[in-house]
Amino acid sequence: MIDLGISKLAMIGAVALIVIGPEKLPKVARTVGALLGKAQRYVADVKAEVSRSIELEELKKMKETMEGAAKDVASSVQTSASDFEKSWSDATNEYSSPSSMGAMGHSDALSDLGQPLVPAYKNPDKNWRVKQKAVPQWYKARNGVKARVQSGAARVARFRPKSRLP
Repeated sequence: MIDLGISKLAMIGAVALIVIGPEKLPKVARTVGALLGKAQRYVADVKAEVSRSIELEELKKMKETMEGAAKDVASSVQTSASDFEKSWSDATNEYSSPSSMGAMGHSDALSDLGQPLVPAYKNPDKNWRVKQKAVPQWYKARNGVKARVQSGAARVARFRPKSRLP
């Protein structure tokens, strides 16, 4: 860029003082300073916008690579799950065939009694809408943990020494 030293700035100032005059020079200097500040802010904004757009492009590329990797993982999980399902069905078909049931004997006995092989789900009798405390009250009392919160004024009033009136 332009190399401005102190001697060159002094020369420019002297010429400006002669050309513009001492009365208008401070006003012109303020105006030039304000315009230079606006120009610097504009250049900084443009640089920030360019860097944001570059970062956005990098993030888009990264997103595409992550989505591709996720699709690859999902397809591999599906293939392994289908292989597992096939091997599971092959293994369970061996034990669920009628010839193997007669040989085992206990499966026929359970089905004759009317009991299912797997017990049915029973919902626990909990009231899930009521919030339970994380730490029990007896534990707080035993270990000296504060159970209730007091304001500063209430704490001062509680621990204020009692006045001795005659």
